[in-house]
Amino acid sequence: MTNVIKIGNLQVDAELADFVNRELLTKISRDEAEFWSGFEEIIFEFSPRNSKLLVEREQLQEKIDNWHRERRAEKHNAAEYKQFLIDIGYLEDEGGDFEISTTNVDTEIAKQAGPQLVVPVKNARFALNAANARWGSLYDALYGTDAISEEGGCERSGGYNPLRGDKVIEFAKDFLDHSCPLLEGSHKEVTAYQIENGILKARLGERTSGLVNASALKGYVGDTAQPSNVLLSNNDLHIDIQIDQNSEIGSSDLAGVKDLVLESAITTIQDCEDSVAAVDGSDKVEIYRNWLGLINGDLSDTFLKGGAQVTRNLREDREFTSPTGEVFTLPGRSMLLVRNVGHLMRNNAIADSNGDDVFEGIMDAVITSAAAVLDIEHKNRLTNSRAGSVYIVKPKMHGPKEVAFTCDLFAAVENLLGLARNTIKVGIMDEERRTTLNLKACIRAASDRVMFINTGFLDRTGDEIHTSMEAGPMIPKTKMKESAWIAAYEDRNVDIGLACGLKGKAQIGKGMWAMPDLMAAMVEQKIGHPTAGANTAWVPSPTAAVLHALHYHQLHVFGRQDEIKTRPCAEIDEILRIPLLEDSNSLAEHEIQNELDNNAQGILGYVVRWIDQGIGCSKVPDINNVGLMEDRATLRISSQHIANWLHHGICSEEQVRETMERMAGVVDAQNKEDPLYKAMTDDLASSAAFKAACDLIYDGLSQPSGYTEPILHGGRLQKKSESI
Repeated sequence: MTNVIKIGNLQVDAELADFVNRELLTKISRDEAEFWSGFEEIIFEFSPRNSKLLVEREQLQEKIDNWHRERRAEKHNAAEYKQFLIDIGYLEDEGGDFEISTTNVDTEIAKQAGPQLVVPVKNARFALNAANARWGSLYDALYGTDAISEEGGCERSGGYNPLRGDKVIEFAKDFLDHSCPLLEGSHKEVTAYQIENGILKARLGERTSGLVNASALKGYVGDTAQPSNVLLSNNDLHIDIQIDQNSEIGSSDLAGVKDLVLESAITTIQDCEDSVAAVDGSDKVEIYRNWLGLINGDLSDTFLKGGAQVTRNLREDREFTSPTGEVFTLPGRSMLLVRNVGHLMRNNAIADSNGDDVFEGIMDAVITSAAAVLDIEHKNRLTNSRAGSVYIVKPKMHGPKEVAFTCDLFAAVENLLGLARNTIKVGIMDEERRTTLNLKACIRAASDRVMFINTGFLDRTGDEIHTSMEAGPMIPKTKMKESAWIAAYEDRNVDIGLACGLKGKAQIGKGMWAMPDLMAAMVEQKIGHPTAGANTAWVPSPTAAVLHALHYHQLHVFGRQDEIKTRPCAEIDEILRIPLLEDSNSLAEHEIQNELDNNAQGILGYVVRWIDQGIGCSKVPDINNVGLMEDRATLRISSQHIANWLHHGICSEEQVRETMERMAGVVDAQNKEDPLYKAMTDDLASSAAFKAACDLIYDGLSQPSGYTEPILHGGRLQKKSESI
């Protein structure tokens, strides 16, 4: 910190102190002295506990490393290994059966199944786009992506292409026929939609048809004889048929339909963690200010788009008339959750009475919850939680003790802010091996707060590699999704969640579709997530949310969960199968080099933006120039994989160095059109980004749990200091 203010025994970054005192506390009507005094008490109470948990991580890892080292010449003994994990307390007794008792959970989390966006809250424009993605145009999502083929003269380029438009409309009407079918005929034949005595009447020339499920009609806008909007529902998701005979699209449609607007991103995680680069007080203020603006309902952002200045605000709620004539509203925005930082990192925005930087997760818990007081006490312009809850997703927790610590911390924050017990709910990210193996005990530790569990392939695989680093070389990263432990991990997460009563009370989530430009493939493949029993899954953009919403119309997830509950629970023994390369000589030289090239290019492409520009999440072209949404989870798996191969002699340090230098040139070429980009190859020796990328590999074994944050934060702080 360059400019600090002493508050009690704390040293607080002046910009952060000013934000808290002048913007946050005045809005939530909390006394400044009482807030900071209580904040200091929380830091004093919970910092030693946090430190102790991190020491326990290190001690367990050291024991596991030693166990593998001592048996390196032997064939892996799965039964002996499992008993060893029990003996050291890594694998805990899961206890008897129970069901969670979480209450006051909003419908979007408990009762609706649909897409979930994850967005860096540090970027106001992105945060607003995500919050506004509750409703999205199906016509636009289809027309503007490869979800509709360009074959046969249906290209996207240029002005409006009527051939492509016809294919879009045909797809959309087929969707209506599947989700809200008519008693006879097709929505393609409808010449007018009308409301008669609370019933939808679809006119098909001389005929009239109703809906197979008459209760699917939820509302309308305008005159019953000629509505401008017809609101339908399928699988608890809304479909808004928008009608305008005078519009460009509607004028060519038999019924005047100009668009289908789908309820899409039901929930959004506003992220303070993996998708942001926040290393000091100034960065944290950007995050907290945007979160406060989202909760208050007054966040806006002005930017240039297509040469014109555009201002984006949060959308208002949507008003309809019910079939029986009552006016009602539906939320215009996604239900917002906030992801705090995990237990590992400290941040220099605040130093405690010992002069130590505070744990960032403790700081996040206090300040993001304080902002949410506006919503809980109905002091904001736009409501978020109608159930009166604050939803905090907590990443990177290792086992039930760390979950219990989080719950105790949240209780202390509730006391500080004067909130009722269990107002703050917790989302448990099942992305660390010790949490996976002890998931039931983790959920038990938060049984009155848990509102979310999920799986995440990237971080989970990164931890799998680091935890078993000394066991031997791992299979290629490209083969990981085919390994036995992944399938068991994905299944067991759902099995345990349902056994613990999460259905109807909490979300069970699945991971991200990382290729935002490949929507045809997503539409084809991502049905796998609801089929697996997940009532939400991550998408990379509002457009992807619209298209993924189609899957939740296609399949009733809660019915699917009932089917899954009858199957045997996936076995822990399968999850404990380490994905080792059985024969280190089985890989050809070109296979090894291809794997290194792929990983190195991904590492450099992400790190250079993180260090040099402070961008924590972006679409980064891979080695084949396919744009991938990258965050620190992708970085963790790639760096740990190279570190593992280097450690076990699959590749040499010289080979890795040559690969990194060559891939730096590739990344530079991919970014040559970015005016803010500084080429690494201009001077590799002085490039902070190139050095950080190399350190992630060469120092990968010593990084706590294989996390990338310590090295990234150090590099970014150095870069920021150089620009002062």
